[in-house]
Amino acid sequence: MKKNIFIEGAISPEFIAESIAKHQTKMNIGAHNIFLGQVRADELENNKVAAIEYTTYKEMAEEKLLEIRERAFEKYDLTCMHIYHSLGLIREGEICLFVFVSSKRRKQVYEATADIVNMVKSEVPIFGKEIFENEEYQWKVNTF
Repeated sequence: MKKNIFIEGAISPEFIAESIAKHQTKMNIGAHNIFLGQVRADELENNKVAAIEYTTYKEMAEEKLLEIRERAFEKYDLTCMHIYHSLGLIREGEICLFVFVSSKRRKQVYEATADIVNMVKSEVPIFGKEIFENEEYQWKVNTF
């Protein structure tokens, strides 16, 4: 069964908490690391970002995320790895990306999380349209 990576709307604190709680029964885990991407209220030319509307080529994105998962497990000694990304309209301050990595030791989770987030941002065809308070918009360019 294929896991649903994409979530319509913002990723809720309850979803994040439930994900963490599900791992309490896994006794071979010694460390978790979490990355949460949040929509910033950037200001560009006196125009503030109010939301980002995320879209994707779902099949292509899922294939790329599977490749990233395989590379991460080959490179790092991970126990679990989860990636969730929002689709649709996400308002300023809401969570749009949730990466959750688990391993026996902390060093692995720190390195793996940074690597995974960078691969998601640079390789996965997820597109964000920044919508400003005045309802103008522009396509977001990922920065590192």
